[in-house]
Amino acid sequence: MRLPHLVLAVLMVPAMAALVVAGGRTLKGSESTVALDQIDPGADTLPQADAGTVPEEPATSAIPASQPPKPAVHSRAIDPDVIRPPEMPAGEPERVEPRAPLSKLALAVPPKPKMPDDWHGTKLFQPVAPAAGLIEAKGYSVAISGIDVVGQDETCTTDGKSWPCGVRARTAFRSLLRGRAVVCLVPPEGGRDLIAAECRIGKQDVGQWLVENGWARAAKGGPYVEAGDKAQSAKKGIFGPAPNLAGIPAAPAATAPAPQAPGSILEEDGGVLKPADQPTPSE
Repeated sequence: MRLPHLVLAVLMVPAMAALVVAGGRTLKGSESTVALDQIDPGADTLPQADAGTVPEEPATSAIPASQPPKPAVHSRAIDPDVIRPPEMPAGEPERVEPRAPLSKLALAVPPKPKMPDDWHGTKLFQPVAPAAGLIEAKGYSVAISGIDVVGQDETCTTDGKSWPCGVRARTAFRSLLRGRAVVCLVPPEGGRDLIAAECRIGKQDVGQWLVENGWARAAKGGPYVEAGDKAQSAKKGIFGPAPNLAGIPAAPAATAPAPQAPGSILEEDGGVLKPADQPTPSE
């Protein structure tokens, strides 16, 4: 049984090969050949089949030319009737009271210094005190009114002891000033003449302070007479005893002045110039 089948298979192989070759020849003969006309590159005009026909455009003419890129648009149209500023009222704006503070801490501000309403004067900056009750500043020379100024060279005697009370009073007055501005009732423009005027440092009356502490005498008929009597009774300032200088080192003793060199190394003796005696060099 196997032998007939093998013989049949061997015979079928050449038959199938012949059919394949015959089919290929048939397909090759049925294909149409496309002929392309060759264009002469040296010809000026294209060949026309008929006189009345229009030459066809090349296939590349159908390709559109490249256009420049359009810029990107980032804005958009807005309806002015929808988005626009509100109309301002024709009348005056209404003013309302400010709201109350959220906390009392908002009101905790340092108070501003304020002079009394009945006090007006000129500010004298960086005052200098040549004596207790005298002020020089800004071209003014002011004597505090209502007091008797204590001169810096005045001495006071208490319990038989003399002491420089004028210098001590000036030192106390300078400690009160300490470079602070003084407000005095003086004319707008300063002058070289001595002016008697009332002065204050903040709310402190300078004349009152001097008399109360005994660093000035109250003028007769002035506003500080009562304060002067109290200071004298309490023995304050210049009315008190001499200050205790114990413990303060004494001033150094004055030293002899150094010998000065002669103006010339020659001196005249009987009309003849001779060398002057030179000091011996110090060892």
